[in-house]
Amino acid sequence: MPFQMLNSRMVEGRVLPGQRMFSQRGAMLAYQGDVSFTPSITGGQGGVLSMIGRRVANEATPLMIVEGDGAVMFGHGGHHVHVIEMTGDTLYVESDRLLAFDGTLDQGTMFMGSQGGVMGMVRGQVTGQGLFTTTLKGHGAAAVLAHGGFVELPIAPGRPVHVDPQAYVAHRGDVRNKLSTAIGWREMVGRGSGEAFQLELSGSGTVYVQASEEKL
Repeated sequence: MPFQMLNSRMVEGRVLPGQRMFSQRGAMLAYQGDVSFTPSITGGQGGVLSMIGRRVANEATPLMIVEGDGAVMFGHGGHHVHVIEMTGDTLYVESDRLLAFDGTLDQGTMFMGSQGGVMGMVRGQVTGQGLFTTTLKGHGAAAVLAHGGFVELPIAPGRPVHVDPQAYVAHRGDVRNKLSTAIGWREMVGRGSGEAFQLELSGSGTVYVQASEEKL
C-alpha cells in the first residue's frame, strides 16, 4: 500500500521511479527524496474523458501529479485522514474529500441523478456538493478527508443505511442511493429535528461517514 498513516491528520505517500500518485494541489506538507510536483491537466487514468467529466461536473478540486523517488506527507486543513484500500472495486467519493490516491487507479465521474433520479439531483442541491461524484476504480489506495474522524457502516440487502447528506464522505460496493425525506407535521410547524433530508444507501457495500455536518 503506497500510503502510511503518520497520525490521524497526516498520511505519508511512497512514490517510486516509474510510478505516480495524485493529490489535491497544496496538500503536500513535506517530502523527502527526489520528488517532483506538476499540475494534472487530465487527472488520473481517466485521461481526456475524465477531464471533460470533471469540467461538466464543475469540479473545483484541482489535482497535482507526484513522481520521483521518495516519501511525501499529505494533509489538508487539519482534517482527519482515512486510507481506503482498493481491490478492483469502485469507490465513489466527494471530490473535495479526496486528498490523494494511487496513480494505478482509474478516475472518472458519475452523475448522481443516474442512481437517484430526480431525488439524486435534489441531493446535489441540498448538500451543495454538485450532481456528480468522483469515482476511483482498480487496485491501489486512496486517502480521503473528513471532519472529526470516520466511521465505516456496512450496507446489506434489506438493511439500508440512512446518512445525513452533509455527513456523507464516500461509499463502495454494489450500492444505490436516493434522497429520502422525513418531513412530518413537526417540520411543518418548525419543531422538528431539522433532519428533513436523508441519503438512503441500499444494496451491498460500505459507506464512510464523517463525525460532522460541516463542509471542508
